[in-house]
Amino acid sequence: MIEIRIHGRGGQGAVTASELLAVSAFKDGKFSQAFPSFGPERTGAPVEAYCRIDNQFISIRTHVYEPDYLLVLDESLLSVVDITKGLKKSGVIIINSEKKSSLKFKTYTINATKIALDILGKPIVNTAMLGAFAKASRLVSLKSIEEAIKERFPAELAKKNIEAIKRAYDETKI
Repeated sequence: MIEIRIHGRGGQGAVTASELLAVSAFKDGKFSQAFPSFGPERTGAPVEAYCRIDNQFISIRTHVYEPDYLLVLDESLLSVVDITKGLKKSGVIIINSEKKSSLKFKTYTINATKIALDILGKPIVNTAMLGAFAKASRLVSLKSIEEAIKERFPAELAKKNIEAIKRAYDETKI
């Protein structure tokens, strides 16, 4: 089973990203779960969301304590939250940043904020980060993410988000 933890701030779309990722995995013929971790969060406060993907039925219903992948929607969280807590030694981190990371894990960076601002006109980076995740992990296909987005958003917004995932996918260096 592959476990993913998404770190973001309230309003950046971490919960939506986990849901879209789970739907994408399902569309690719896998079993999946998505769920948030909520408390008294508000816009801008640190939040976490989780996703599990497997080729078999997933029966556990706990938080993700030892993720295989981390998606970090806001690099400022690196100085606020221990994002690497529990990350497996072979874990992979995908960070929304224009800078290279100094974390001691396999890390990919993508300037998802620039992509979101260019395409959506707002710094909502969740779908761009899913494009980067698809490229870095190869766990879900771009086609399945596109389908999940088309089901979730109105046509014009879906079109823009699909453009964002494709651009992030293309710009993520492996």
